[in-house]
Amino acid sequence: MTDLVPGRRFRAPDRPSDVSPFFALQREMNRLFDDTFNGFGLAPFTREQNSFGWPSVELTETDKELKVTAELAGLDEKDIEINIQDDVLTLRGEKHTETDDKERRYSERFYGRFERRMALPAQVDEDRARATFKNGVLTVTLPKLETTKPTTKRIQIGK
Repeated sequence: MTDLVPGRRFRAPDRPSDVSPFFALQREMNRLFDDTFNGFGLAPFTREQNSFGWPSVELTETDKELKVTAELAGLDEKDIEINIQDDVLTLRGEKHTETDDKERRYSERFYGRFERRMALPAQVDEDRARATFKNGVLTVTLPKLETTKPTTKRIQIGK
């Protein structure tokens, strides 16, 4: 039965679930849908790097600061640009290929330009913002501005 499933003819099973033709069929159907939606810039069934939200980011907030962490494996500091404008943080850059296309047989890695914009949930002090890049992880620390807390004033309705 495995001869009927594309790509399974000459390969030994990797896992026990690969023995069943139904699991192989499900995997091939998932791959078909992933390839179809990737052509439109969408990848609803996967979290691959070339899907919509690359690079993956995490935003944390404390009383004093916002911290944005982005996974940018394979990049150097010189390949990354960080900007803040109108309370929007922009991460942009480019990941360069390491081999010629004629040498590449198969690749799931992401190459090319990227840009990620995030609306910040609070006003930040742009002058004290700082960024670090270590082991492929970018961390941007944005201190919040000291603003006065909004007060509530009740207005009486006149007769």
